[in-house]
Amino acid sequence: MNKRELTKRYVVFLIGLYINSFGVSFVTKANLGTSPISSIPYVLSLGFTPTLGQFTIIFSLLLIALQVAILGKNFQKVQLLQVPVSVAFGYFIDLSMKVLSWLEPDQYYLKAASLIIGCFILGFGVYLEVIADVVMLSGEAFVKAITQRFKVEFGITKVCFDTSMTVIAGIVSIFLFHRIQGVREGTIFAALFVGLIARSFGRILFPFTNWLLPQNTNADSSTEKQNQDPLVITIAREYGSGGREIGKLIAGKLGIAYYDDELIHRVAKENGYSDEFVLNNDQKLTHSFLFDLYKIMLILMEKMGNMMHFFMQKKEQLKKLQQRNPVLLLEDLPILS
Repeated sequence: MNKRELTKRYVVFLIGLYINSFGVSFVTKANLGTSPISSIPYVLSLGFTPTLGQFTIIFSLLLIALQVAILGKNFQKVQLLQVPVSVAFGYFIDLSMKVLSWLEPDQYYLKAASLIIGCFILGFGVYLEVIADVVMLSGEAFVKAITQRFKVEFGITKVCFDTSMTVIAGIVSIFLFHRIQGVREGTIFAALFVGLIARSFGRILFPFTNWLLPQNTNADSSTEKQNQDPLVITIAREYGSGGREIGKLIAGKLGIAYYDDELIHRVAKENGYSDEFVLNNDQKLTHSFLFDLYKIMLILMEKMGNMMHFFMQKKEQLKKLQQRNPVLLLEDLPILS
């Protein structure tokens, strides 16, 4: 990745970071609670002088320090970029709160509308941060550190983290105000829907993402061509379609490496899981979000977290495999369950 491409990605990330902060502020101004990661700073800001943004900075720095303590020598120095990002995020939140000082919905339906709008804004900010792919926010990085250190499931760890933030915020609220304040139904709503909204933006705006951050730029430059990643061919298949045989034939004709279950095995081995567990969480999707929400919300959140975690792990493994040679990867299409 050249300097121009990297600069563009950081610009996209900073824009996403501000939009993210604006969404957090919008949700907070709805007065129905705030996002789980902001719940503790928000409650503290209601009882003390420092602002929501300032408490967010302090809380983020604490999470970064905990990452260092958890990972020890395995903590990568590049993750220290979380420090300036956390500071910028905190200041962006305070700026957004000032910009939205006029927003004071008094009727419940106006509060609900503000909450929904705020979640969409927050989801779009998360989408931009994800496609920029340069640095993680402290909350997500903390969860990742726990999964790396203790070899636990990402999905359930993320659920436990968000739940813990909400519960602790509620306890702090009772201690400070002798009642629940700053944690309400909006906190649960944001926890459930912001991730889905971000994923929807990613799917709907996929052509825009490719235009904004194309995989390869300056393709006509001979220097750039030399630095391009090796060829990767992915074949998606359904069971019984003959995809495995087609993949092997293509790999043989082109003289490139062929991978099927090997990627699943690598991810499972690196994360301390069984092949079957990774396969189930990687490929199974639910029929309907509302149906699963009706059944049990926490199971759905755990499932989505696991799917995203193993997708990112497979992406990293694929990068390692393709560093030197072209590869052909066979992928099963998601199964409805």
